[in-house]
Amino acid sequence: MAKKQGTTTTSTVKVTLKRSAIGRSPRQGQTLQSMGLRRLNQTVELQDTPSTRGMIAKVAHLVSVDE
Repeated sequence: MAKKQGTTTTSTVKVTLKRSAIGRSPRQGQTLQSMGLRRLNQTVELQDTPSTRGMIAKVAHLVSVDE
């Protein structure tokens, strides 16, 4: 009997680092690292959760977001 593959519909959000964390507070740099952003113009795809949205809000002036 074949197993059905469950498809989970988790929405994602694409976050791109647009400005450097140099000269910013260490906490903002740690937030960017925890999101996986290391280089300028690097884009990562993250799950759209309240915690991710909170991190984006903390560094909104450094990143751009595509839904």
